[in-house]
Amino acid sequence: MFRQSFGERDGWGLWLCLSFYGFKLYFYIAMHLIQVDSVQRWMEDLNLMTDCECICILQSKPISTEEDAESDLILSSPHSSSDNLQLLLKRAWIISTELTRIVQKLEKNRWQRVHNMAVRVNCHVRSMINEYNTFTRNSLEEMHQFEKLLIEKCSELTAVTERCIQTEDEQILKSMKTCINVTLTTVAQCFGQLIELALTHEIQILVRQINSSDNLYTTESATSGLFGLTQEGAHLCRIMAKEGGVVALFKVCRQDCFRCLYPQVLRTLASMCCVEEGIHQLEKVDGILCLTDILTDDTHSQTTHAEAAAVIAQITSPHLAFTQHLSSFLENMEEIVTALVKLCQEASSGEIFLLASAALANITFFDTMACEMLLQLNAIKILLAACSEKQTVDSPYSRDQVVTILANMSVLDQCASEIIQGNGVQLLMAMLSEKSSSGNTAEVAACERVQQKAAVTLARLSRDPEVAHAAIKLSCIPRLIELCRSPTERNNSDSVLVACLAALRRLAVMSPDGLEDSDFQQLVKPRLVDSFLLCTNMEESFV
Repeated sequence: MFRQSFGERDGWGLWLCLSFYGFKLYFYIAMHLIQVDSVQRWMEDLNLMTDCECICILQSKPISTEEDAESDLILSSPHSSSDNLQLLLKRAWIISTELTRIVQKLEKNRWQRVHNMAVRVNCHVRSMINEYNTFTRNSLEEMHQFEKLLIEKCSELTAVTERCIQTEDEQILKSMKTCINVTLTTVAQCFGQLIELALTHEIQILVRQINSSDNLYTTESATSGLFGLTQEGAHLCRIMAKEGGVVALFKVCRQDCFRCLYPQVLRTLASMCCVEEGIHQLEKVDGILCLTDILTDDTHSQTTHAEAAAVIAQITSPHLAFTQHLSSFLENMEEIVTALVKLCQEASSGEIFLLASAALANITFFDTMACEMLLQLNAIKILLAACSEKQTVDSPYSRDQVVTILANMSVLDQCASEIIQGNGVQLLMAMLSEKSSSGNTAEVAACERVQQKAAVTLARLSRDPEVAHAAIKLSCIPRLIELCRSPTERNNSDSVLVACLAALRRLAVMSPDGLEDSDFQQLVKPRLVDSFLLCTNMEESFV
């Protein structure tokens, strides 16, 4: 999602591939569970881990009576589908880890370790199923079938691994190893299908709540649950789209009684539309028209407009290969672009400007007509003015969006005069010196993009003599040479190097006397690829 690329969301997701001798378990896990402080992660997992060990010691016998134990679980249990899923994902992460370790130890014939881990998997699976069934009263019959089969196969795995530690005969162990592989395959398949069903079931509950409720609190709670799940990764977003999540949220956006929830609903939609299924559903329910109505309605708050802009930015992202089918977007593009330019001009905070400018930047990639529209709307003047306001353009991420728009607009001949009038050359020069103040990886990457696109924009605009002479007067040539020759100045970025070489060659045509002979011979005269190789070889260090 585009806001994740700005470093503002930490939510992450992936598929864990567990493979051994031809079987694979593709299972969704929450990446953020392992991207926290190690002590914090240990504290979170301690209860689940020790619970399993206690069950092993007690041979699955609870300390309290069955009624008391169930009552305690109910009192301490989460009360929402999203909470249920978080607990389920944590338990599933532990089981996935144990299954992976079993495979590793099995390869090394560590039979005692294999058996110990098989026992733990058995206990964790039983605990996960008991917890989930305690919290979820109306689980599916299909899920019960998988639960039963999974428990049976886990017991079978425990039994066969126990027999392995009771013999030292190599031939018997070899045949048992094959049996363990087959059992592990079945356990992995059942486990993956059970988790998939549970995820789908809980998402269905949240979507039904949104569809059927006219209560503000219930709708807000269910929407919040869906948003939390979108942060777990693309797989859950696909399930949500498939189960009608996008349709349900746009239904909320068309009801005035839920106006106060629009920002939250739109933010959830932006997250959900990171996958193709989400964008397809948006198109089916005329989502573009709904977003246009929200953006052009002055009675909505800037926050609501900004979140609508976030959805636009997401569905027009140039990183997504499946957005070009949005035919309805072209029909509403002029109104959307006009509203976004207005939002950039009136933005009261850096985040609002960031979302609006990100949407405009993506639209300039989406359709070439957008650049002509922006030129007619005096967008260059508005964007350059915003860059002088530190409260509005307050980060490299925002400057990245501005310079992206300028770079895409610079293909238009009329753009040069607008840049000159708005002191845009000075801004581009400043962007060539963009540096990260925090050292954060995402911020450093944003600074590189700003430098690269500033050089690209200067190269394109310098076909106009007036712009070229203005850049030369501002000592643009020495700065470009410095970026080419000093890897640290460009953070060892090849893309920045190529852009700076191109801009330098364009300006050298206008002012060949501005370069020393060595710079001309190495950076301008050779083929571009030869100059590139020369500059990249400067990065090599022989110790």
